[in-house]
Amino acid sequence: MPQIKNRRRKPDIDSLVEGVLAGDRGRLAMAITLAESRAEQHQAPAQELMRRILPHTGGAIRVGLTGVPGAGKSTFIESLGTFLCREDKRVAVLAVDPSSSITGGSILGDKTRMEELSRHSNAFIRPSPSGNSLGGVAARTREAMLLCEAAGYNVVIVETVGVGQSEAKVRTMTDFFLLLQIAGAGDELQCIKKGVIELSDAIVVNKADGDNRIKAEQAKVEYARVLHFLHPFTPGWKPRAMTCSALHGEGVDSIWKVVETFRDEMSASGVLQKRRSQQNVDWFRSLLQQAVMQRFSSMNADCIEEMEIAVGEGKVPVSVALSELLKL
Repeated sequence: MPQIKNRRRKPDIDSLVEGVLAGDRGRLAMAITLAESRAEQHQAPAQELMRRILPHTGGAIRVGLTGVPGAGKSTFIESLGTFLCREDKRVAVLAVDPSSSITGGSILGDKTRMEELSRHSNAFIRPSPSGNSLGGVAARTREAMLLCEAAGYNVVIVETVGVGQSEAKVRTMTDFFLLLQIAGAGDELQCIKKGVIELSDAIVVNKADGDNRIKAEQAKVEYARVLHFLHPFTPGWKPRAMTCSALHGEGVDSIWKVVETFRDEMSASGVLQKRRSQQNVDWFRSLLQQAVMQRFSSMNADCIEEMEIAVGEGKVPVSVALSELLKL
């Protein structure tokens, strides 16, 4: 079996591709590790890996999930994922964990909170460190998503760290975007300021059980009213407001029916295909900007440092410093 952790040993791409296409979870995990690696010697093998699996991608419905802290995202994913596995779906969860400030690695909290789902043979859970990525979305989440699709997972769920303007990042890589909320947190309308509600294809108020059921229903009505006055992010789709109890598995099936309705309607209208095409173009532009910036910075490190000092000391206007650097 290929050992990509050994940096002096070249990854066996043939073995990885074969394993991924066969649905081998161990090889899939290794392939994602290779795609996520920042080591220079892994870049060419990773690119070859992605080139070879690309024809086998695109068959999954991609669901983005975000929500306020304490909304029960992990519980919701486990409940939804377990339901889907029972329906003979193959579910991949890319749970973007906060990075450890000491090691820089994933804390792995989400996987430990999805114990039942992680044991299911039809499920694959991959916590990835968010690092310094904007919006809590790991830099290589897109590659991981494609690898999961190539491995035969027909539902890919991308969970992000929290909620805020930067969470729009997940919107650029998924088909359906779901915002998970809770009632009584005092922030039912606060997220409007953060621009998250207007990106959503559905808002689900979780923990609609026990004494909290009435409050959850009231919150749902309020969200439905707000959504009515907002321009939908997805053309031709009317965003829904719903409730569920992830803890008890109530309402999860109805939520999935909405996702399936979205997929069917948007595929028939061509919106889904157009969205994915534009997402690929945006992805290319984003990586191009990063590559150009990294190349420019590495080639002109000394000049950049001198300009930073000059700008910091107030000796050179920022616009002039930038102009001088661009002349290089």
